[in-house]
Amino acid sequence: MKEAAGEANMTVITIVLIAIVLGVGTVIISNLMNSTSERSNCSSCGGSWRGGKCYTTENSTKTITNFTTCQ
Repeated sequence: MKEAAGEANMTVITIVLIAIVLGVGTVIISNLMNSTSERSNCSSCGGSWRGGKCYTTENSTKTITNFTTCQ
């Protein structure tokens, strides 16, 4: 009986660790996908991505915030 209880505990620990890894992985991948999408939209509007913001190439101080109209 003691061996069966020990194996059951290890199974639960394994399932919990897998769930934690999947949760953290999902958050990291989601953030990477959003960042890549923003950089791609910035490039499509003719801007350059610097410091987490999209700047127009004509005026390096003006940022692009609305990628649907590229203004």
